[in-house]
This record gives sequence, C-alpha cells and structure tokens, in this order.
Amino acid sequence: MANLRILLAVIFVGIAGYTAVTIANHGMNLLPAFFGDMAEMAWPGQFNFDFMCMLLLSGLWVSWRHEFSPAGLALGLLAVFGGALFLSAYLLIVTAKEKDVRALLLGSGRA
Repeated sequence: MANLRILLAVIFVGIAGYTAVTIANHGMNLLPAFFGDMAEMAWPGQFNFDFMCMLLLSGLWVSWRHEFSPAGLALGLLAVFGGALFLSAYLLIVTAKEKDVRALLLGSGRA
C-alpha cells in the first residue's frame, strides 16, 4: 500500500502543478475547449469523451462506496469535476484510514 500512496502523491503533485501552469497560461476556460474538441469528432475529442466517461465511472464508484449517502453523492460530484486531482487526494486519505484492500474498494460498511 505504501507504493500506491507514493504513486498517488506523485499524481496529485504532478496534476496540481500542470493545472496551475495551464490556468496561468490559458485561464479557467476549460469547458468550451473540452466540449469543442468533442464536437469536432477528431482524436482530441475522442480522448475527451473517453476521459469524461472515466470521470463518470469514478464519481459513480465513490458515491457507491459511500452507499449513495448525501456525503457520498457530494464526493461523487467532486470526483466527476475534480478528476484525478480529487481522486488521488481522496485515495491518499482513504488508504491512510483503511488498511484492508477490501475496505478500500468496497467501503467499510461492505467489507
């Protein structure tokens, strides 16, 4: 689990840094570029559509893990809109709390 936590920390720092540089150079105008690429029906749009589906699955898993409680639904929305930046931080926190992989994947109530 220690190697996973190191990877999660590297992902978090890398995405946070990349995002900071991107915002500094291009502003916070993500959605028009994101959906504009999809509207063009080219490879950048295909990647964005695939990524959006992964975000939806991530949000669904986080919500399910918390048994669709109000907090779980809020965390699921954060997963959808926060992407790997949110998920890496979330998993860092959860791996510190849960020592069993079953509890990590299923949530403590189901493990």
